Amino acid sequence: MYEWIKALHVISIIAWMAGLLYLPRLFVYHCDAPAGSDASERFKVMERRLLRAIMNPAMIAAYVFGIAMIVLTPEWLKQGWLHAKLLFVLLLTASHMMMARWRRDFAEDRNSRPQRFYRIANEVPTLLMIGIVIFVIVKPF
Repeated sequence: MYEWIKALHVISIIAWMAGLLYLPRLFVYHCDAPAGSDASERFKVMERRLLRAIMNPAMIAAYVFGIAMIVLTPEWLKQGWLHAKLLFVLLLTASHMMMARWRRDFAEDRNSRPQRFYRIANEVPTLLMIGIVIFVIVKPF
């Protein structure tokens, strides 16, 4: 059973990361679209669907399967690498929540941030993912 849970956890993470990497890119393009334009309205639909239909369910699934793996292997709770990984997962979740807020700003035509902001924000999930993978695979402590 553990291997199935781990596989579902990895699948969930892949879907979640895809959304975390794509949504800020949509924001970059959305910045160029005048409020109320057809392009702006199209971006609003794309952003909403990405967040609600892919990112939110994938994040929830990643948490559920991750917690299930910890329940099946409680000795991990004594290992430093897991604590570091969980910290990075919390930061990834915070990034997700900030993106949800930014999406709401775009949906209400209240975005005040420039493209450059979203280009930089687009790198945060990548850096966190690199840390998570290193903690899980290398287990440096």
